[in-house]
Amino acid sequence: MLRNGVIYCLGLLLLLLGGSRQAVAQELQAEVEITTQNVAITDPQLISRMQSDIREFLNNRRWTNEVYKPNERIRCRIFIGINAIPQNGTYQATARIFSTRPVYGTAYETNLMSYAESWRFNYLPGQPLDFSENSYVNNLSSILGFYAYMIIGMDQDSFSPLGGSRYFDRARNILQVAAGQNADGDDGWKDNGKRDQRSRYWLLNGMQDPQLEALRSAVYAYYRQGLDIFIQKPDDARTSIFTALQGIQQANQRRPGSTLIRAFFETKADEIANIYRSSQSADQKQGVVALLQEVDPTNSAKYQAILQQR
Repeated sequence: MLRNGVIYCLGLLLLLLGGSRQAVAQELQAEVEITTQNVAITDPQLISRMQSDIREFLNNRRWTNEVYKPNERIRCRIFIGINAIPQNGTYQATARIFSTRPVYGTAYETNLMSYAESWRFNYLPGQPLDFSENSYVNNLSSILGFYAYMIIGMDQDSFSPLGGSRYFDRARNILQVAAGQNADGDDGWKDNGKRDQRSRYWLLNGMQDPQLEALRSAVYAYYRQGLDIFIQKPDDARTSIFTALQGIQQANQRRPGSTLIRAFFETKADEIANIYRSSQSADQKQGVVALLQEVDPTNSAKYQAILQQR
């Protein structure tokens, strides 16, 4: 009887442990694609290995102490185009980072982050991508760690007001450590005197700039109070999204031409046009188009089409 009881307890313990492993997942579900059109690669397996190592680095690491269920993992994609190999093991590339967020009650995935910048890093196949948040190990792992926290922070901002602040603080720590090490000659970690260029430094500075806090607050209004209720209450959702756009307008008046504001509309212009194209309120359409043409003149034609839809 005692033996049967021990076996039962062990079985129950394994079941519980197995269940907890299934219930708790890593935060990111990343896809990675690396292209080499601009360079000659003698060993194609090297790129395949690099792609796999980066994907596993992002997906198999716990970045926070929060509990994420498997279906709550943040979907993200990283496209890396290698432009040059100055020396063996050193790569210059253009990278674009995307992340998406599900809209409540639908199968629709809305774009949350889209950002491109230049990377310079060292990579040797077979050498593990070691990482420490508080000390510099190598530039590639620091870049990936930085963007992991930016992705998580932006996702958290969309679910609660300024909810990503602590993760932006952790990204700041990575940035400061890497900047102090000259990080393989990568200028993306530092202020190069050219405000609002596309770089990690200016991306994070924008997210933590008090003058742009209205933009971060607008993210919550846009997603949680807007898109997440659109199916049930489309009129209320459009009102909340218009409030979000007014917040972005205020941020733009304080920081004209901000990289973050440009990146927001590069990501959302088509979606915003679709949201208001079906509005039944002519006044609302006129108001939103006037606002959008002020803050995002690049996409003026897309917004003008809102007025043409009946």
